[in-house]
Amino acid sequence: MTILGLVAAVLFIIALRGLSSASTSLLGNRFGMLGMGLAVALPFLAGDELPWAVAATIAVGGTIGFFIAKKIDMTALPQLLAAFHSLVGLAAVFIAGAICATPEAFCVATVADRIPLANAIEMSLGAAIGAITFSGSLVAFGKLQGILSGKPLRYPGQHKVNLFVALAIAALIAAFVYRQSVEYLVFAVLLAFLIGFFLIMPVGGADMPVIVSMLNSYSGWATAGIGFTLENEMLIIVGALVGTSGAILSNIMCKGMNRSLPNVVFGGLSGNNAASTAQSGAHGNVKLCSAEDAGFIIKNASSVIIVPGYGMAVAQAQHVLKELTDALRAEGISVKYAIHPVAGRMPGHMNVLLAEANIPYEDVFELDDINHEFGSTDVAIVIGANDITNPAAKDDPNSPIYGMPVLDVEKAKTVLFVKRSLGAGYAGIENALFFRDNTMMLLGDAKKVCENVLKAIKG
Repeated sequence: MTILGLVAAVLFIIALRGLSSASTSLLGNRFGMLGMGLAVALPFLAGDELPWAVAATIAVGGTIGFFIAKKIDMTALPQLLAAFHSLVGLAAVFIAGAICATPEAFCVATVADRIPLANAIEMSLGAAIGAITFSGSLVAFGKLQGILSGKPLRYPGQHKVNLFVALAIAALIAAFVYRQSVEYLVFAVLLAFLIGFFLIMPVGGADMPVIVSMLNSYSGWATAGIGFTLENEMLIIVGALVGTSGAILSNIMCKGMNRSLPNVVFGGLSGNNAASTAQSGAHGNVKLCSAEDAGFIIKNASSVIIVPGYGMAVAQAQHVLKELTDALRAEGISVKYAIHPVAGRMPGHMNVLLAEANIPYEDVFELDDINHEFGSTDVAIVIGANDITNPAAKDDPNSPIYGMPVLDVEKAKTVLFVKRSLGAGYAGIENALFFRDNTMMLLGDAKKVCENVLKAIKG
């Protein structure tokens, strides 16, 4: 069984390696599924006498998860991840409670013994982190789903309150470890639930991709903490992998948004994130464009760069873009896709959608690899990618997104911006690109607009 556990661990590591590249992501995902299936099967393969209810619970949970994943829209993947993270955190809390109630059943201690010091620390930390993950993920889900406002909810002295609650949690955990009284752990977990809300509510919608990644990391550390208590190598390995990879990804995302990790984690610690989102200084006249005019402009171009954003995801326009790409290449026009690290609502959101439409991986370029090409590009087509194309990030020191690396779309000879309306983006500010002389707006549903442009090009 030790060998099978090692095989499962290796499969998880190979899965992470595969997920690091779009071309190998599908294979990596399959390795991860295989590793998780083996890990779940290990207790049964070991011949442990498990109650039939355990197998039934696994079967029911797996079935529910399968149908949810099959029916979920691609646009809802970020909130689905947040919801799943919340369940991982809640599971850690429940396991910690079960260990406290019957430590002998988990071979942590006999009835007469105290829970060992190391186990008490690991278990209480896992429970606290799990509680924060649960409540924080619920808030993230609410903001991504539109149930809660994406605007930061701040109040005077919020950081002092958070610090006080964090210190109280630490004191209660210390008291639990020393006195072994369940009441202390219960109060620590309740406060952890509370601070999860306090930490995520002040975070603005523009920072949600980082929050999703960060909560993923939290769920991993909660799992690892409980794994140490149960002496379960699989939980430790999987938790450490998820926790570490999530933390690394969060840091990468923060660099992509010119944020510091503490800035996001603590709900806008610096002044830049707390800047007013009511205005961005953008003003001027907007040029509206018809699909026929856009088709004429694109057909007479020699090079086109398409910048997908959340508008493409909402309209499910990726398949039409694939048809548009094929039509343009048939005319001898060069077509590339430019992806910002935080486009959409989670890391890799646009990559997944483009892959779904069978757009070749070699046609998709990251910000650093394609930004220098906009200056020599005839047409840039922006599909709902608002904040990540906003020149205010470079030009306006008072903008909330100032300093955030953005795609240099405004340098293209002509910018065709497809958007439902002239409303503000997820960061709550107007896009200065709308008012540039070389920008033309195509207002409407992205899929319908792209279909009309495609018709104009074909005919």
